[in-house]
Amino acid sequence: MSDAYSRPVTGHVPVLRLGDVLLVTLQGDLHDSTAQQLQQDLAETISRTGVRGVLIDISGVEIVDSFLGRVLAEIAAQAKLLAARTVVAGMRPAVAITLAELGLTLPGLRTALSTEAGMELLSQQTPAYRPGGPRQESP
Repeated sequence: MSDAYSRPVTGHVPVLRLGDVLLVTLQGDLHDSTAQQLQQDLAETISRTGVRGVLIDISGVEIVDSFLGRVLAEIAAQAKLLAARTVVAGMRPAVAITLAELGLTLPGLRTALSTEAGMELLSQQTPAYRPGGPRQESP
């Protein structure tokens, strides 16, 4: 079985597993019920697979309201309890401004400007994740 596979955790949110990292890509509006289902499914997937990181790409999200902000923080808290780190990548400036105006600090979440930067951040925090395969020992 390959380390990389894609399957929807919910019917609406695609999730890609890359080694020890789950990549979640949010696109457009995320309904409250879908967000709650994603939260539950991610916790179950982390527990079942033992992944060490969750990268949530929100570059396709125009608006993050207080509910979605709270769901993201809860995903990070649950992941931390299950020994995984969470990074949110691709936040638009307008989203950051809105979150700050709402007073949402998103505790437990690390942020990155891009998905690539988020993967790099997780690879530094999760030694078992090896982008591109096993690391070569230096002579």
